[in-house]
Amino acid sequence: MTTIIDRVALSRNEHLTFRANMGVGRHGWLRLTPAYGVRLVRERIKDLPEGSVITDPFSGTGTTPLAAAELGYFGQSVDVNPFLIWLGNVKTRNYEEGSLLSVSEACDHVVAEAARYEQDADLWQPSLFKIEKWWGAGALHALKGIREGIDSFEGEVRDLLEIALCRTLISSSNASFNHQSMSFKDTDESAALFDVDTVAATLGQFSSEVASVVESARFDLEGSAEIKRGDSRDGVDELRKADLVLTSPPYVNRMSYIRELRPYMYWLRYLDQASDAGDLDWRAIGGTWGTATSKLNSWTPQTATPVDGPMAAVCSQIRSDGGKNGPLLSTYVHKYFHDMWLHFQAITGQVNLGGRVSYIVGNSTFYGHVVPAQDWYAAMLTELGYRDVRVETVRKRNSNKALFEYDVTGVRV
Repeated sequence: MTTIIDRVALSRNEHLTFRANMGVGRHGWLRLTPAYGVRLVRERIKDLPEGSVITDPFSGTGTTPLAAAELGYFGQSVDVNPFLIWLGNVKTRNYEEGSLLSVSEACDHVVAEAARYEQDADLWQPSLFKIEKWWGAGALHALKGIREGIDSFEGEVRDLLEIALCRTLISSSNASFNHQSMSFKDTDESAALFDVDTVAATLGQFSSEVASVVESARFDLEGSAEIKRGDSRDGVDELRKADLVLTSPPYVNRMSYIRELRPYMYWLRYLDQASDAGDLDWRAIGGTWGTATSKLNSWTPQTATPVDGPMAAVCSQIRSDGGKNGPLLSTYVHKYFHDMWLHFQAITGQVNLGGRVSYIVGNSTFYGHVVPAQDWYAAMLTELGYRDVRVETVRKRNSNKALFEYDVTGVRV
């Protein structure tokens, strides 16, 4: 294994994160805080031979398959989250001009109908916990009217209207994304009052979002892509063999993608109650939000991994120095790398001989103890027979001097 540290690359390099996706056509449709940037993906795939197959076994918002299709390749992904599967397929579809005209006409209908609802109209709203914390009364009323109107459409029209709804949910909410994880802005008591101007502004925002989505959907993709439901640990057998696996798995830091996606998933009815979110988070690698946390207490490994020795040493330190949470977080780290080992074994059979893998991953710290994910990824790839396994530093992640993002690569032989 070779580790490359480029001191120039130790800066934040935000052009390699999701910030670089904002305003970049379909890549900017929805925000997922930990997502990596399209520029990074394009740099790694732009020189592949014509007809290459690019696989992302952790689809997320579909950055990799969309970038592959834009450049004329075939991109494919799997994910356990049905919302992300829907999102990826909507982003990677080609749309006829007639369909886009229908979306614009449908938007006018939705907004006109939503504007007619009285304040006390009996409209559906999701069972999102403390929903009034997310939206003031006026914005919430408008969003319910929009949701009601969208329900009368189907197919591609409905899909693009729902993308615009998701964008409006965030732009009209009290959520703040100034940090890695979502938080809430400070609001005063007046936000809880019903305000007709806020209703109108939210409906206007939806119209604007529809126009933006329609415009970026006009450009056809030179290649194609497909996002399937599947578990990266054992659900990749139906994928075409890849010339390149390019992905950014969940990091070993307890970042819950389900938590960040809640507003979208509730309003689009992929979630109905809090336990649904916890159950889905448990099925995802690295997820420990909600009910998933309690399930860690009874988890036991199915198999040994090539990094059990160094992992046991780090987990022991976490367990002893973490107080009452030490045992839980120690088990979390163990489960994460256990699951990633299952993934590496599963995906290897889906990589062509001579094909490459590239994993963008960050390390982490627990109670001052570094978990070197990049080194343990490299050890697993080496154990599976990959050659030229390398670890390259991509960027410095934040003010914590120990945290970096790495690209772990290898060649299948």
